[in-house]
Amino acid sequence: MLVHSDAVTIPEEPLSEVQEELTLTTDLDQNEKMLKHIFANSADFVCRNVRIEGQLRWMIIYFATLVEEKIVNDNILEPLLSGVHEYEWLSGEYDSPDVPLIAVGKTLVSAKVNDIVRKVLNGHAAVLTAGNRHALIAEVIGTTKRALGESSSEPIIRGPKDGFIENIGTNIGLIRSRLKTPKLKMEAMTIGELSQTYVVITYIVGVVSETVLEEVRTKLSRIQTEAILESGYIEEFIEDHSFSPFPQVHSTERPDVVVAGLLEGKVAILTDTTPFALLVPMTFWSGLQASEDYYLRQPIATFIRWIRFLFIIIAVFAPPLYVAITTFHQEMIPTNLVLSIASSREEVPFPAVIEALFTEIVFEALREAGIRLPKQLGSAISIIGALVIGQSAVAAGIISAPVVIIVSITGIAAFTIPRYSFANGIRLLRFPMLILAGTLGLYGIVLGFLAIVIHVTALRSFGVPYFSPILPLSLKGFKSILFRQAKIPKPSSNNRK
Repeated sequence: MLVHSDAVTIPEEPLSEVQEELTLTTDLDQNEKMLKHIFANSADFVCRNVRIEGQLRWMIIYFATLVEEKIVNDNILEPLLSGVHEYEWLSGEYDSPDVPLIAVGKTLVSAKVNDIVRKVLNGHAAVLTAGNRHALIAEVIGTTKRALGESSSEPIIRGPKDGFIENIGTNIGLIRSRLKTPKLKMEAMTIGELSQTYVVITYIVGVVSETVLEEVRTKLSRIQTEAILESGYIEEFIEDHSFSPFPQVHSTERPDVVVAGLLEGKVAILTDTTPFALLVPMTFWSGLQASEDYYLRQPIATFIRWIRFLFIIIAVFAPPLYVAITTFHQEMIPTNLVLSIASSREEVPFPAVIEALFTEIVFEALREAGIRLPKQLGSAISIIGALVIGQSAVAAGIISAPVVIIVSITGIAAFTIPRYSFANGIRLLRFPMLILAGTLGLYGIVLGFLAIVIHVTALRSFGVPYFSPILPLSLKGFKSILFRQAKIPKPSSNNRK
């Protein structure tokens, strides 16, 4: 329902669909009434009127919690209130030359109510003038933000220690400080009907894959949701296979990782209010690479990369192999070892698969508890809990010592994977592999391995095969996987088509 007046049509409900068509009028009193109605019941909304000789001449609106009030007071309000101001003529933009010249660098002009509302909610101040149907909108966003610090999810020993924060302007600056070139482009959009979240697509012209870039634009433009609170929301919307345990979008808190991805021809997606940026496309092998690989000497980095390859195999197959061999294929174990395992399992009332599943679940619960507890207690509870529960369970005969050793090694192996989201997928694979090993033995492990290979080779991330450059095979790319190159490789011609 609408409230009608002679000068303007005011919506009864704030931010209604009719607002898209509303424009300001030359009557400042009517404009004030309309904007106050839209922002009704907002304790931090400020509407300051400036009167000269009893007549309402200017009006400034903003949210006190979103703007830098010192800039508003010194650069906008003080000149207006003191009467010492200049006027500027904007031909074709304004109906009247009676517009104050404000000392703010980034401004825009609009007569649409929807533009004014959106900008004010994003930390801008709007100046309205009597007899003028256009408003001057100045960017005076508040600077309240946390200080730069090291990434908590991707710690390194050698390399830059700065990480992204929740302010997208600061994050863009961290990228531009590393890539001082006009080829670095930033495309902005807003996503979320209610949140109006600011999202920026960044890439390097001439390096980026045009196919990937166009797909990113298309997928982001199709997102229809009420709010985007974190980049994880966007990640689920743009993934091709959201039910896959393997992530197809790389999330990172590190500016140097984003810059390295841009130099490889990837596209980065920055989201306001979150320190996590998204990089696409992602491959299986990029999930096993850390930014620190390029800061260490080449032989050391290559050796550490091989260690990761070994431990990802251990993380997936160690518990299933133990269950399969001890349950169905005892003849594969040396005599002394099989006697030792048999003696340790003599008092355990459960089959090996149940024993391993129980231990894995308890380990995951301890890991989750260590993350959720306060930092002062988390590590202590995790260590003490693992020691006490593990020792007590072995002493009580609920689980055997070899299972505790296998699960512990498996947990350590998963922590060697540098990408958190990728490591989560690897951890998840252990449970169906355990069930297959407990029911079909080594045949079940082979079937599970084939299913994983088929799934990974069928995956695509924004048109790029997930297992590339192995499938399709590229000898140069295969070499870069096994051996850390001396410099960041240029994007292959296949990715730039």
